[in-house]
Amino acid sequence: MARIRPLKPSEVDGEAREIFEDFLRERGNIPNMFRTLAYRPQLLKTAFDHFRAVLKTGTVDFKLKEMIAVRVSQMNECAY
Repeated sequence: MARIRPLKPSEVDGEAREIFEDFLRERGNIPNMFRTLAYRPQLLKTAFDHFRAVLKTGTVDFKLKEMIAVRVSQMNECAY
């Protein structure tokens, strides 16, 4: 069980709302990690920028990067 409740899109505003809308447009969902970071918008922005830099730049396809992330989670027995 989560110790900190992830925020719903209706509970954020400003830059956090823009980031949530970007996730919904690009992925169809907002990862819980980012919904939880929304309590601290500066941390949310920093994490979002890092996430984008890792997944959206370089020569490796975005979908392959996503598959690698899922596989690493499985190998580490990550329940999330």
